[in-house]
Order: sequence, then structure tokens, then C-alpha cells
Amino acid sequence: MNIYRIETTAFSEEDFFLLTTLTMQDIVEVINPIVMCERDEESDDAYDNDSLVKELHRRYPNETIIHHNEIETITI
Repeated sequence: MNIYRIETTAFSEEDFFLLTTLTMQDIVEVINPIVMCERDEESDDAYDNDSLVKELHRRYPNETIIHHNEIETITI
């Protein structure tokens, strides 16, 4: 399993985390075209984190993909 922080904007409060069996390349292949299309104003469809995760689930239905908006930090 891997944990990734997904950054699609310059605003860190919009970042989200994935606990997943997917590779970084798998995630980028799905999310990058969606983000770039909106940035280039080629689409009227806006995305949010939930829609990005849904697209990952659609593309990889047999993989583990758990979405978290925040990860709790333990300071010792």
C-alpha cells in the first residue's frame, strides 16, 4: 500500500490523500488529463477531489483506493 498527497492546485487546503495499491503513474495517468483540461479551459466540467477519486475507482475497480482529506499527525 502507498500513501500519496495529491496536489492539483496552489492551495494546500485543497490537497487530499490516497491510501492505495495504485502506483504514482496510475494516479497521474487518470488525474492529470482532467486537471489539465480544466486549466486549459477546454472543458466546462469542473472537478473536485471526490470526482477525481470516483474516476480512479471507475478506471481501477479492483484496486484499493481510500480517500482522506486530512491525515492526523502524531507528534512524539
